[in-house]
Amino acid sequence: GKCCIKIKSLHLIILMSNKVLITGATGFIGSHLAELCVKKDFEVVAFDRYNSNNHWGWLEQSEYKNDMNVILGDIRDYDSISKATEGCKVIFHLAALIGIPYSYVSPLAYIRTNVEGTYNVLETAKNLDLDQVLITSTSETYGTAQYIPIDENHPLIGQSPYSATKIAADQLAISYYRSFDLPVKIVRPFNTYGPRQSARAIIPTVTSQILNGEEDIKVGNLSPTRDLTYVKDTARGFLSIFKSNDLIGEVTNVGMKKEISIEELIEKIASIMNVSVNVVQDDNRFRPGKSEVDQLLCDNKKLITHTKWKPKNDLESGLKATIDWMSKNLCNYKANRYNT
Repeated sequence: GKCCIKIKSLHLIILMSNKVLITGATGFIGSHLAELCVKKDFEVVAFDRYNSNNHWGWLEQSEYKNDMNVILGDIRDYDSISKATEGCKVIFHLAALIGIPYSYVSPLAYIRTNVEGTYNVLETAKNLDLDQVLITSTSETYGTAQYIPIDENHPLIGQSPYSATKIAADQLAISYYRSFDLPVKIVRPFNTYGPRQSARAIIPTVTSQILNGEEDIKVGNLSPTRDLTYVKDTARGFLSIFKSNDLIGEVTNVGMKKEISIEELIEKIASIMNVSVNVVQDDNRFRPGKSEVDQLLCDNKKLITHTKWKPKNDLESGLKATIDWMSKNLCNYKANRYNT
């Protein structure tokens, strides 16, 4: 009898350790990560912003939505995140305000969501004694490359209010590791693209305009370079970092170690879609001069050394999959408007 009880309690611990909370789970990367976790047999609590329509964002379309427990609340509210986390042993924290242009309009909104929101996650994880908390950073924290490829020791430069709040959130997370021994890992993706990305980003901006039959493709600065990772590979990066025993208290880049200029990227999209385009630079779409990040190229050696991550998609196959998805979901995009 006693032996049976021990086995049952051990089984309960294993089951509990499989329950994860994903904040920002109805968004672009979050929805792909939530689906991947379900496929990998995690018990997923999908947390995202409360709305009176009870709309689940991109998870509305997901074939896995009935396999998750979707909870709507507010990352800026400690009670909200703390209640949602009960019974979980891990948090993947992706909830954030991410649009760089809107951070020029309302820096305070970014401070409240990205800094206070991350505090609520860290404090919850500490108080509930979680096994791991993975904080989502961004390559924007590096600013323009001072050397390439950019490794995790590169200086952090707040070139926009958005990037400044992400730097603050990362430093707060590291402080919780150093001060309270909280098992924090910081995941720092370079530019992610793919199905479900918002129209603010360059690939959906260009693709939606072409699909909409626009003759002039309006964009901002053509010269910056970016290191682009397909969203499913980024999601797999999160899980690979989660599984690693080596990366607690560390920042880990997720990227391809390949760069392409915005101009070359537009040419590649047009070539795949078999169209010729007239590119028009729109002053409204330029960042302020000192705020532009001119070059990003990821050093992914740390990720490859300490995990089993290998990307499954190159830029060509990733763009084809993205364009195919967008052609079937164009109704979700307002191609003739500039989205801040």
